[in-house]
Amino acid sequence: MMRDPRKAWLRAASLGIMMFLYLPIAVLVVYSFNAAKLSTAWQGLSLQWYALLARDHALLVALQNSLLIAAVSTAIATLLGVSAAVGIERLPWRRRTWLDGAFLLPLVMPEVMMGVALLLFFVLIKMPLGLLTVTIGHAVFNVPVVTMIVRARLRKLDPHLEEAARDLGATPWQAFRRVTLPLVRPSVIGAALLAFTVSLDDFVVTFFTAGPGATTLPLKVYSMIKTGISPEINALSAMLVVVSMALVGLSLVMQRTNEK
Repeated sequence: MMRDPRKAWLRAASLGIMMFLYLPIAVLVVYSFNAAKLSTAWQGLSLQWYALLARDHALLVALQNSLLIAAVSTAIATLLGVSAAVGIERLPWRRRTWLDGAFLLPLVMPEVMMGVALLLFFVLIKMPLGLLTVTIGHAVFNVPVVTMIVRARLRKLDPHLEEAARDLGATPWQAFRRVTLPLVRPSVIGAALLAFTVSLDDFVVTFFTAGPGATTLPLKVYSMIKTGISPEINALSAMLVVVSMALVGLSLVMQRTNEK
């Protein structure tokens, strides 16, 4: 009797929070199918804005840049992140403390500060801003993401499995490739998908590190908003939201599969 009102209140609060988070996204997706040129007026369903996006050359170039940067930065972050996770987990406990702080710093640092720091670094070494600098910037903030996810799985592995492989004559690399890596592979894939999503959606770091010819989809959306919000922007934003949510969901599924 005493718990029922509390449960009802918690359910109502949870529902309110979900509506606060996802109702604007739902409105954005619905209005991306609006036939009217003005986003505030509804004149029926239409796919004309999605068709217009498909014929926009500048948008296709931005999409190509986003996919290229996300793919390359994710590959770099996955390779470095998995290596760092394995190396840190094999260190003594005391040596992990300062490494944990170093890897958590990019995650807790404001994105504006990271963008400014990367910009100053590229200016200092006289590297021209472009696709390469954006890719490096995305890899920098994605390495800790991959490292933390893979380390969470490595902590739950039985260390005796790899030791048994070593006792049976396997080299350290063979033991890692045939025992450890298959056990953490779903976590690695999930971390890579999450890193790809973060890279695809990033705006702040990209804004500071991009140069001529390095416009990505978030930067394209920002430039289009300057002239006013149109259904075309709604369609592009809706596509980004759907792709991002799908990738995040797939990442969570992979990590849960790993847990099972």
